[in-house]
Formats: sequence, structure tokens, C-alpha cells
Amino acid sequence: MNAPVRIEVRDLRLAYGTREALHGVSFDVHAHEILGIIGPAQAGKTSLLRCLNRTIDFTADARMTGSVKVDGVDVRQVKDVFGLRRKIGMVAPLPVGLPLSIYDNVAFAPRCAGLRRRDELEALVERCLRQAALWDEVKDRLHTLGTRLSGGQQQRLTIARALSHQPEILCLDEFSIAIDPVTTMRIEEVLKELRRTVTILLVTNLTQQARRLADRTLFLWKGELVELDRTEVIFSEHPRERRTYEYVNGMVG
Repeated sequence: MNAPVRIEVRDLRLAYGTREALHGVSFDVHAHEILGIIGPAQAGKTSLLRCLNRTIDFTADARMTGSVKVDGVDVRQVKDVFGLRRKIGMVAPLPVGLPLSIYDNVAFAPRCAGLRRRDELEALVERCLRQAALWDEVKDRLHTLGTRLSGGQQQRLTIARALSHQPEILCLDEFSIAIDPVTTMRIEEVLKELRRTVTILLVTNLTQQARRLADRTLFLWKGELVELDRTEVIFSEHPRERRTYEYVNGMVG
């Protein structure tokens, strides 16, 4: 790819106590690409994302070696960790709603960052809810509690809240696990539009979702990076690794 590199991972090893979860993983992520990350349970997919914005710091026995650089800066050397996490937004598999109104869920982070003008906040809230394919369902009840939404709606609210930080890099960890297929497809269309301004890492247990969305796909197996290539190569009949072929065709996993 000709686009500049946003993320450089080199020989990344991650251990929880004595158990190593990632075994010397190395790869790059380019600006404005969607990188799909696939693999079975316990492959290290979520752990990999947590290393990027240092949410791995919340796990007391986690120990990371190697390097993870974002725009040339090693994330472990970053002093402003909150700024790093604004730059690299994260959406978890299950919704984590704040006990606030729908409006305030989205406006919370911008307010903390100093945004006070009502018209600017309203425009930002609407934009983020539209991007998360939620606006049409909640525009007439923005001041009701976000926790009263359905599970799928709460997940989309979580996505809207992540977008309110205006991240440059967005990590989605199986975002569609609690969302119906129709809404999932709507959000996938939004992600295709977002890639114009945002770099996206998409962990998914739906291999066909990676096939639809990702420019390149990375296959993890038990903490090992087995293969990384253009998505059409990974899902063709001739990926380099036999394990890749067997996984994407449902023969193992």
C-alpha cells in the first residue's frame, strides 16, 4: 500500500503472568485502511487491540515487550495516556453505557475536552448518532436514559460515544455481537465511509464480515500471526498458509 504507516508493531509479546498470549507479532497498519483481524477464541485478538491504546495497563499481571508505535511514537513512552486513548478509540464487544441520557452519553467526552457551545454539541451528537445508525430511532427521545435502550441500540450508542472523541484510529472488537444483521450491515456501510478520515482495526469472529469490509486481513492463531495479506488473497483458494485456508473455510476453529 502507498498510504503512510500509522501503526508499527514489532516483535510484540504479551504475557499474563507466566502465560504468553502474543508471540512476537509484527505488522503495520496504513492510514485509511480497514484491517480485519480474525482468529478463533483465545487467539489474542482483543489483547492485541488493548496494547495499542494501553488499556492493557489495567491488567495488573500483563507484561508487554517489543514495540508498538503510533505515528512513530512508542505508546509506552506516551505521557498523556488519556490523549492516546482519545486518538485511538475502542468499542468493546458488549455495550458499556453510562447512566446518563442518550444525549449526554455522546456529549460527555466532548464536554470534558472543553466543548461548551450548545449548537456545536447538538451538531456533534447528531453526527455521531447518525454515523452509528441510531439517530432515526432516538432523535425524539435524546433525554431518556441510554440504559433503557435495547442491547443492540446500546451497542450503537457505544459506537457513537467512541466517535465523539473524533478518533484518528478506531478499534472495533466484535462490535456486531449484540446487533441484528440489518443494523450490522448499516454500520458496515458507515465504516466504509469513515475510512476516508479514520484508520480502522476490526476484530471480528464473522469471517465474512472481514471479507466484506477489510482491505487487508490478519489471521491470529494461539497468539501467533499466521498470515497477513490483502483480503482477497486470504479468502482465495491460495493463501500462503494451510491453517488460513482451513480457518476461513470453516474446517477448523
